[in-house]
Amino acid sequence: MKKVLALTLAIVMIASVAMFAGCGNSADTKSSADAKTYIIYSDNAFAPFEFLDTKTKKYVGVDMDIMDAVAKDQGFKYEMHNEGFDASMGAVQSGQADGMIAGMTINDERKKTFDFSSPYFNDGQVMVGKKGTKTDDLKGKTVAVKNGTAGKDYAEEVKDKYGYKINYYKDSPAMYQAVKTGVDVACFEDFSVIGYSIKTGEVDLEILNDKPFNVKGYGFAVKKGQNAELLKMFDAGLANIKKNGKLNEILAKYGY
Repeated sequence: MKKVLALTLAIVMIASVAMFAGCGNSADTKSSADAKTYIIYSDNAFAPFEFLDTKTKKYVGVDMDIMDAVAKDQGFKYEMHNEGFDASMGAVQSGQADGMIAGMTINDERKKTFDFSSPYFNDGQVMVGKKGTKTDDLKGKTVAVKNGTAGKDYAEEVKDKYGYKINYYKDSPAMYQAVKTGVDVACFEDFSVIGYSIKTGEVDLEILNDKPFNVKGYGFAVKKGQNAELLKMFDAGLANIKKNGKLNEILAKYGY
């Protein structure tokens, strides 16, 4: 009788342990699911918005700091992938990334495939060439543009006006090098980016026009109709860092 009773108690205890263990696993799974880490893509050579710090071997810049400040303000986690501008757009469109922040100009064409945050910075494009180059020199020559950018779109719009052909590049450094070596007579770039590179001595080129054209805002982007919660958090965090002065602090850090 005692053996039967002991065996019964043992079975009950095993069942109880299994039940509680099962409950624990369920809670852990739910907790893990709730703590989502968003996958964010960005450019890899677009100083001062994102560029590799040769000392730390980490990507830094305006966009990196804004993303970090917004995430801390809103309490969400993210994983940053600096893969290039064209690759970032493709990753968001394919669902590989939840969002992107890469000095991305908000325009009507992009709104067809992306949903944007409120703008966090305004910028426009300029033509850039070797010192002494004039816009009249573009006729019959080739100019450089970066794939997927507002500069590319503008260059395509006005190519007949200036009479040039276009060569396409994957990043800004390749574009600058093509102009520097004479492969192309000029390139189209965002004013703040090329201005920063010229000021820091990284690029020995000259802005050819008096002021930026096609001035619009930069925005954080998600795939159209998706990740509305992430976009809402970004906007809320951006509003807060504008109000508390953190955004101005970030811009001042990079000379704006």
